[in-house]
Amino acid sequence: MRPNSRDVTTGRRFAGVPLGSGRVFPRSHGAVSNPAGASEGRGASPPKQSTLGSEEWNPWEIDERNEQEHRFKTSLQILNKSTKGKTDLHVQIWGKAAIGLYLWEHIFEGLLDPPDGTAPWREGNAVVGRTRYSFITGPAVVPGYFSVDVNNVVLILNGREKAKIFYATQWLLYAQNLIQTQKLQHLAVVLLGNEHCNNEWINQFLKRNGGFVELLFIIYDSPWINDVDVFQWPLGVATYRNFPAVEASWSMLHNERPYLCNFLGTIYENSSRQALMNILTQDGNDKLCWVSAREQWQPQETNESLKNYQDALLQSDLTLCPAGVNTECYRIYEACSYGSVPVVEDVMTAGSCGNTSVHHNAPLQLLKSMDAPFIFIKNWKELPAILEKEKTIILQEKIQRRKMLLHWYQHFKTELKMRFTNILESSFLMNNKS
Repeated sequence: MRPNSRDVTTGRRFAGVPLGSGRVFPRSHGAVSNPAGASEGRGASPPKQSTLGSEEWNPWEIDERNEQEHRFKTSLQILNKSTKGKTDLHVQIWGKAAIGLYLWEHIFEGLLDPPDGTAPWREGNAVVGRTRYSFITGPAVVPGYFSVDVNNVVLILNGREKAKIFYATQWLLYAQNLIQTQKLQHLAVVLLGNEHCNNEWINQFLKRNGGFVELLFIIYDSPWINDVDVFQWPLGVATYRNFPAVEASWSMLHNERPYLCNFLGTIYENSSRQALMNILTQDGNDKLCWVSAREQWQPQETNESLKNYQDALLQSDLTLCPAGVNTECYRIYEACSYGSVPVVEDVMTAGSCGNTSVHHNAPLQLLKSMDAPFIFIKNWKELPAILEKEKTIILQEKIQRRKMLLHWYQHFKTELKMRFTNILESSFLMNNKS
């Protein structure tokens, strides 16, 4: 039986970080240590939501403030107009991987009931285009233990490693049984792929190979992507570590930021991250940046270390994004959330993710195709010149750059929501007619 819970109407989620009241550290203090660790671990319990702190009113800034708020809402208002009228498609999304929260809360800007992230069953509803979405997630969403009363499902899975693949396969076999017994008609999958793009295990389930998965949205630069039945999807922020959906504040846009750049993360031996740290230290720029390094990755994080990480993003003009196992990392999207320009190491990592002879924009094809306003570098030796230039940029220019980055990121998410919906409508509705 389906657990008892009430429906939630669609709406924007403005999650809780008191951006206007973040701590400020003068540059002369040098690197700030973070004993709890940050960037790659977010606490076990979700941070409390709070509203943005009230800002002191300034009569000379009110017009610009109103204009800024209006521009931030424009794309959403256009989207809302397009959702009025009859819905032709009902799609239920089963969120069985943390990336599902990025899709629902960040891209769809949807609400979940109950808001408590530890609840066993959470759900929400939204309407986009001609499609009515319902979203369910939580440990109580188990194959065979909830009622399936829709014809169309998007299944969100984690296929990053062997144990996750086994779990994902059980869900696919469950969905296959529903299709074979005509309890389900259409299935799409959003997959957190392997960081080396070794995803062959799901091939047998794709419809083009005789399976039943009509559409695959896959994270990382897979050579399978053809924009016909396989599409690229963004990694997004680390929702599994409780990184929130952030709304821009006046101070985020207009305040002087005390740091040129930030990097908080794990340093792996003989990696480009180690090279990055050496370059920062060698030129003394680690004194102008918020740097906190650790030798061992930590999957979890405390509320304090999460706040430290958010403060670093909020108070830095640039966020350094060295490649990890894959070039695409959560840090890129988290920096965008705070208007801190990502400096991205634009190199193809080991594995079979990209074939540069075919994909000339690899890696990060999705971000580049949407003209991400980032700083792309091939080697961290380029960083000192970037930081020297950064020292000469006046505050007004930085404000305009932040606005451009935040507007781009909002447009990026809105565009993905519309693309996702259009793809589902084209495929599912067309197949219904045929």
